[in-house]
Amino acid sequence: MDLFSDNQIINLLPYDGTVLYYGTIMSQNKANYYFNELYNTIEWRHDEALVFGKHIITNRKVAWYGDKAFDYTYSNTTKKALIWTSELLELKKIAEETSETTYNSCLLNLYNNGEEGMAWHSDSEKMLQKNGAIASLSFGAERKFALKHKKTNDTTSLILEHGSMLIMKDETQTHWLHRLPPSTHIKRPRINLTFRTIVE
Repeated sequence: MDLFSDNQIINLLPYDGTVLYYGTIMSQNKANYYFNELYNTIEWRHDEALVFGKHIITNRKVAWYGDKAFDYTYSNTTKKALIWTSELLELKKIAEETSETTYNSCLLNLYNNGEEGMAWHSDSEKMLQKNGAIASLSFGAERKFALKHKKTNDTTSLILEHGSMLIMKDETQTHWLHRLPPSTHIKRPRINLTFRTIVE
C-alpha cells in the first residue's frame, strides 16, 4: 500500500479527536473563481466581541449564513443567519459530498492580510451539534493552522492551501484548541468558510 497516495487521508491528531486534511479539492481556476465571488458578494461585517465588558470591533470581517435565520452566539455577541447565496450552496454541496456529512449553516471569515489572525479557541458553543463535523474551506493566501491539546499542550500545525478542505470532528472541540497565527509577511487576503450544524 502506498502510504503517500493522494487519497490517503490521515488523522492529524495523535489522540482525543479527529482532524482530516483533504488538501486542495478543486482546480486553481475554480478556487480563484470562488474567492472572487465570495470577496465581492458576501455581506461582510467587522466582527464584534464583548471582552471583560469592553466592546471590541476587529479588522477581520465575518458573515453568518444558514438554512434559516439561526442565531449564533460567541464572544458574547449574537448573529442572525442570512439566506444562502448560490455560491455558498455550491460550496456546501462540495463540502457535504467530500466529508459525507450534512451542514445547515456557515460562518465565514475574511482576513485582509497576515496581520489578522485568530486566537486559541474551540468551537464548542451549545447550539452546535456536539462532536459534530465542521468543514473548513480555505481560499486566498495560504496560512498556518495550529492545534493545541487543552491538557497536555501538545501541538500540531499545517499550512492550509488555496481551495483546500479540512474537517474537525468527534471530540476535537472538547479536547483541542485551534488558532490562525498572525504572519506579518503575508500581504494577501484569505477567506475561510466553516460549515457547521446548528441544533435547535
